[in-house]
Amino acid sequence: MRQFELRNRTRRTRTARALLLAAVLSAPTFSHADIAVIVNTANPVKQMSSQQVSDLYLGRTRNFPGGEYALVFDLPRDDTLREKFFSSLAGMSPQQVNAYWSRLMFTGQVLPPQPMPNDRAVLDIVRRNPGAVGYVKNDGLDTSVRAVLVLKE
Repeated sequence: MRQFELRNRTRRTRTARALLLAAVLSAPTFSHADIAVIVNTANPVKQMSSQQVSDLYLGRTRNFPGGEYALVFDLPRDDTLREKFFSSLAGMSPQQVNAYWSRLMFTGQVLPPQPMPNDRAVLDIVRRNPGAVGYVKNDGLDTSVRAVLVLKE
């Protein structure tokens, strides 16, 4: 009888371990790539603060810290990286960002950043324009652009 209990307990332990392993392996994985704010390598700006980037992306300024005009590029309204970017940078949800820009556009004072179809397009346009600024996943960088701020996700 004792041997039967021991075998049964071992079998239950193996089953529990197998179920636990299956649950861990089938759980969704989430990418936690940092977000890099990028400029062209010819841009004299070497780094920017969160406040400076926020001011550019919320239309409070149109110039880089050195005074050069900034061409600000964004991602589409429904892009998850855009959601993470504005949440990390300004603590704003996509709805808040969209409402903010709707109010500003209604006054006619300023236009929102130019949306690009995806982060690859942002990388390409920043690569070709010394006055451009954009953001991409930090793991998608190459030597043709410079990260001036990295936002932790």
